Order: sequence, then structure tokens, then C-alpha cells
Amino acid sequence: MTFPELTTSRLRLNKLSKDDGPALFDIFSDQNVVKFYDIDAYESQAQSLALIDFFNNRFDEKAGIRWAIRVKETGKLIGTCGFNSLNPKMKNASIGYELSPDYWGQGFATEALQTVIELAFCAQAPFGELYRIQADTMLGNVASEQVLKKLGFVEEGIRRSSGYWKNEFHDLKCFGLIKPEFQKI
Repeated sequence: MTFPELTTSRLRLNKLSKDDGPALFDIFSDQNVVKFYDIDAYESQAQSLALIDFFNNRFDEKAGIRWAIRVKETGKLIGTCGFNSLNPKMKNASIGYELSPDYWGQGFATEALQTVIELAFCAQAPFGELYRIQADTMLGNVASEQVLKKLGFVEEGIRRSSGYWKNEFHDLKCFGLIKPEFQKI
């Protein structure tokens, strides 16, 4: 399967490469980015290169897909987004994303996710058309919740102590979006 490349008015979404290691390290070494993430802030570029390999291997194994989010005009990597897990048989997936803090609050996450969701709900999606997309947020991650709600995700409840990282259990707020409810912004 060929990696699908997508564009929006301001963004280009494509496959991550080893050349993205330094930019990805800058993003994941920022405490503000990983505050609500299941990882600690990165301490070396080797970690970002391992993440690139992980994302690309998930695609090769048809288990997930993660796009680089790039500024269309410059090609600068500002984050990633995609499906952490894909289940074509059940027609569902879980979605994830992060952006460099320099680009927060400008609608880039919403723009990128809308494009990815449009592809996922399309019969021509290379990984199979989806019917449901799920997202989980840690309690307190208001900015992420706002992005999801803008895209039509519905809060479905709190899964108590369903995450364990950074030596503690975390309650996760579950959001779901089904194909008939998706509205293009």
C-alpha cells in the first residue's frame, strides 16, 4: 500500500522520514507537549528516530498510520497525526495527534485531523473505510477536547484508571465520532 499524501490550504500531510528526527525531537522534548502524553519528555534524538521507525512500521504492518504535519509553504514539520490503531474488520480506529507549541491555537490540529478523518470515512481509504473513530484525552486536556468537539466528536464517558504511565493511573475521557455525525467544517 502506498502511503497517502494529503494537502489542505495550509498543510501538507505525508510520511515521516529520518530527516524529521531533529524537528520531532524538538516537539517531544517539550514538557508542555508531553504533559498529557503517555511518555516522558525526550532526552535524545535517538528517541525521535525510534518513534519515526515505530510509526512507519505500524503503517507497513497495516496496524496504524501517522502523518507528518508540515507547513505547506516551507515543508517545516510542526507535528504528527493519525490512527494509532486501525481495525479494518471492525471499521474503527483510534486517533492521536500533537503539535509544536509554536503552532497551538491557530487551527492547525483541526485542519489536519479534518483531512485525515475525511479520508478515513471515504470508500477509497487505502486502509479501508472506517465507520467509527475514537479519541482518548487525559482529564484536564481542554485544548485537545476542544479540537475533538469542533470536529464533531461526542464525549462518551470517563474510563477510570484506564491508563498507566509516569508511575500513576490516569482516568481517560473517551470521545467517539461515527461517520453519519461527521460534518465538514
